[in-house]
Amino acid sequence: MQSPSDRHEYPAHWEADVVLRDGGTARVRPITIDDAERLVSFYEQVSDESKYYRFFAPYPRLSAKDVHRFTHHDFVDRVGLAATVGGEFIATVRYDRIGADGLPASAPADEAEVAFLVQDAHQGRGVASALLEHIGAVARERGIRRFAAEVLPANTKMIKVFTDAGYTQKRSFEDGVVRLEFDLEPTDRSLAVQRAREQRAEGRSVRRLLAPGSIAVVGAGRTPGGVGRSVLGNIREAGFTGRLYAVNRALPEGRKELGGVPAYRSVRDIDGPVDLAVVAVPAELVPEVVAECGEHGVQGLVVVSAGYAESGPGGRERQRELVRQARAYGMRIIGPNAFGIINTSPEVRLNASLAPQAPRPGRIGLFAQSGAIGIALLSRLHRRGGGVTGVTGVSTFVSSGNRADVSGNDVLQYWYDDPDTDVVLMYLESIGNPRKFTRLARRTAVAKPLVVVQGARHGGAAPQGHAVRATRLPHTTVAALLRQAGVIRVDTITELVDAGLLLARQPLPDGPRVAILGNSESLGLLTYDACLAEGLRPQAPLDLTTAATPETFREALARALADTTCDAVVVTAIPVVGEGTAGDAALAEALRSAAAAVPSKPVLVVHVELGGLADALSAAASTAPQAAGPVPGAANGTRAAGRAEPAGAPETRTAPAPPPAGSHLIPAYPAAERAVRALAEAVKYAQWRREAADPGKVPEYDDIDEKGAAELIGGLLARGQGLTLGAEATCELLGRYGIHVHRALSAPTPDAAAAAARALGYPVALKATAPHLRHRADLGGVRLDLADEGQLRRAYAELTELFGRPEELRPVVQRMAPRGVDTVVRAVIDPAAGAVLSFGLAGAASQLLGDTAHRLVPVTDREATSLIRSIRTAPLLFGWRGSTPVDTPALEQLLLRVSRLVDDHPEVVAVTLEPVVVAPHGLSVLGASVRLAPPPVRDDLGPRTLPTY
Repeated sequence: MQSPSDRHEYPAHWEADVVLRDGGTARVRPITIDDAERLVSFYEQVSDESKYYRFFAPYPRLSAKDVHRFTHHDFVDRVGLAATVGGEFIATVRYDRIGADGLPASAPADEAEVAFLVQDAHQGRGVASALLEHIGAVARERGIRRFAAEVLPANTKMIKVFTDAGYTQKRSFEDGVVRLEFDLEPTDRSLAVQRAREQRAEGRSVRRLLAPGSIAVVGAGRTPGGVGRSVLGNIREAGFTGRLYAVNRALPEGRKELGGVPAYRSVRDIDGPVDLAVVAVPAELVPEVVAECGEHGVQGLVVVSAGYAESGPGGRERQRELVRQARAYGMRIIGPNAFGIINTSPEVRLNASLAPQAPRPGRIGLFAQSGAIGIALLSRLHRRGGGVTGVTGVSTFVSSGNRADVSGNDVLQYWYDDPDTDVVLMYLESIGNPRKFTRLARRTAVAKPLVVVQGARHGGAAPQGHAVRATRLPHTTVAALLRQAGVIRVDTITELVDAGLLLARQPLPDGPRVAILGNSESLGLLTYDACLAEGLRPQAPLDLTTAATPETFREALARALADTTCDAVVVTAIPVVGEGTAGDAALAEALRSAAAAVPSKPVLVVHVELGGLADALSAAASTAPQAAGPVPGAANGTRAAGRAEPAGAPETRTAPAPPPAGSHLIPAYPAAERAVRALAEAVKYAQWRREAADPGKVPEYDDIDEKGAAELIGGLLARGQGLTLGAEATCELLGRYGIHVHRALSAPTPDAAAAAARALGYPVALKATAPHLRHRADLGGVRLDLADEGQLRRAYAELTELFGRPEELRPVVQRMAPRGVDTVVRAVIDPAAGAVLSFGLAGAASQLLGDTAHRLVPVTDREATSLIRSIRTAPLLFGWRGSTPVDTPALEQLLLRVSRLVDDHPEVVAVTLEPVVVAPHGLSVLGASVRLAPPPVRDDLGPRTLPTY
């Protein structure tokens, strides 16, 4: 007789690593017949009370029949999953389809009974919640739509697991048992709960790395020098507040210290807990170190060792094994090939990095995938931060190296809630999960500015060591989507620091109106031109002349800040002969004094050969009294204004801290272009944040036939795995969403063309649809406004004479549409970024100049409006140079309908409407194509998992 477990292959795709509530990790995998001993051992460690809650009676041990039943599954009607740490079970979950194994068959076959058991030592870590997400996804895959669970009333923890999950459910009480039934289809609430749990868990996993109570540096050399010994020295010199140990396997007998700290031959020998291990041994020795750390209960690793994916195929396999091994013990990894981590909090004072000098404490969070760029950023922030500890120092720094495990997404989860971080700066060389990064970036940007510079933008490949999923989207599209999410995109690390200093030191501007004043007419004019180039609205520069004194500057700045027609002020300054350092300090104090009196408007300084002024501006506020005002970098005077709370997932949050010392520091720039570019980014970010408070809504349309479209798509896909629809099917599908395409009738002969024209009605257009002539009026492949049959036949003859036989040209006849502006609307499903809606003008504007705007689907009404207006050629739609404005509301409605189509039906993987002629009244879709394919996997709708390397 065939065993049930032999009926279906082992579902390896159900295996996953998850982050638990406390930041540790666990492995979720199917239970197999080889797990009998693990199951018995696990059950022996469960308390009698937990066993009673599971079986509703005293059940001290599992019988042989129980063990067989709980380890033999068909992976369809009976499925068991286990959460493991160190290879041992810490929790199990099982479902049995109702009607299988003699269970009651009174319910539909798409319902199953589900039950959990969690080892007592691991209760409260969120293991059951994670298992419920995973067993729910497995059940949906196997055609199960509902779960039922019977729970004793006293088992409040398990009842809470079910009720807090966010699924639609009903509860009943009978015979002393609570029966819970709930649908498994994800809801807005269940997704919000899932993402809130993800944020807390991933944020805490990073916090465990950045705020350890004890550290072991493994690979610390016996003599000064070398990577391990350098990191050990940097941790010690930074004044780390926890316990610090050195580990060297070659430590001589009897030696008890290295570099002034206790030393051991192995992590196992350390008497006491170790929260974090910094691993600096050759790659071939790392597996042994990871095993020692895992067995000792280490919570996380910073692996600075090289020789992994950056070194080639062999290194990539070592990197995969490193991640698998560490996660099996519940540990997370920064690295390998990492530069290290820094936390300047006075409660931690951690410099577990190769940076020779710890940065000043401050309010900026810094992430760099490159160690070299990390050094440069730390150095520039240190140099431009002046001599004061405050907002422009660093709160935390993470250099992820190959980012095999902990990535920028994880650190964003941490910074979102970190009360010590007001501004986030990130240098990225790859984005492993653009869909998730965009979601996290948007949530973070609502609370605090996020500035990103991306390297390797045009190489077509990620740097060695970075495992990323493929994306078909060009970099310009990804950049546009990041801006939609509120990310401040800059091109260089210089601009990254420029923008970061402004956002950390000054409030956000209320608008683009800029006052310019200074003691150099030429520098003022350069600043004026730079403002115009960046889309700002500068006032005429005020020249104070070279005779201006600090008091002159103070009075002029005070007047400008008091002016209600001004949103920001740029002060320009050149050296005054004979003033020197004393003059710099006096001018800095005058500017600071005026700015402090009106703290709601940003002030920037452009200095020429006045390095002393930049230092004085940074230092002047360190001893100055603080004026009441907004927290730097926060719109409308609140650090976390508009922070979006996940629906149904309330959290307790720390109250905003008061403005830090030095919050009236004025950023100084050595060039007008740099200052203005930073200001322009702040203006755009402030505008985005105001709009984010009311993002709009996805409208409903009474004439959309979603069910009919689904049936049509299902029938079409049944014919093949993927197909481009023909003209008739395209028009039918689009018509279900209120998108009507002008009919184009085939014209293989002149007589057929004439018959088509009579059926459609004159005037008509004759078009060649061969790929090299399609939509190419400039090549003569399109003839318009043909008023009668004679004109049509002459045009037909001219086309065939110029370009070839009709079978080569594929001519069609189409009724003329009202004249207007030709546009293009596209939607595409990208496997990494998700569904993207694009818009631009037809022809050279989008094809040659790349003037195309993009938004993630689903698009709201406000986003559709901004999408149309965000292309550079948008004035052509709004009456440029006296032309008649076209019907942009009709265009917005078309964009929203296309967005709804691809959002409602993920099988629609590509839509192109070209051209869409937008007239003064209405629009005409003259060409359309649709491609269908089986829907791609939506990992953002599935259970929480760590990326598989």
